Amino acid sequence: RSSNAETDDGTPSFVCEICVESRSLYDSFDVKGCSHFNCTSCIVRYIASKLEGNITNISCPQLGCEARLEFEDCRLILPDDVFARWGLALCESALVGHKKFYCPYKDCSSMLIDEGEAIRKSNCPHCRRLFCVQCKVPWHSEFDCSQFQKL
Repeated sequence: RSSNAETDDGTPSFVCEICVESRSLYDSFDVKGCSHFNCTSCIVRYIASKLEGNITNISCPQLGCEARLEFEDCRLILPDDVFARWGLALCESALVGHKKFYCPYKDCSSMLIDEGEAIRKSNCPHCRRLFCVQCKVPWHSEFDCSQFQKL
């Protein structure tokens, strides 16, 4: 990676291939196996947009480039919420093939895995509240699950 341009104060610069603005070379983000120049803020927005599209395997933003952005390599540039969202999305994508469901309590909604055990009630490991495993709703004892599922 090289850059022939300099800023007014003599520091090396480059033109971001996303926003097409001249930036200090210190503001570039290196993608392993890639020679494209992108500024850190554009890479952050790019990662966030990919996550919004449920994409976790994120490649260099330049068309045709097969270099991949590594989760851990991006830790220092990403805001905490974006880094956490990417980590959660990676964990969820690793569970392909498992029966996933979410805690029925709206203020929790943690992802859980149905391991196929014949249990009727369980506590969410995150919020610790009881829910009906058969119906995937907050715990009830007033009615039979089979009747509830017919409603």
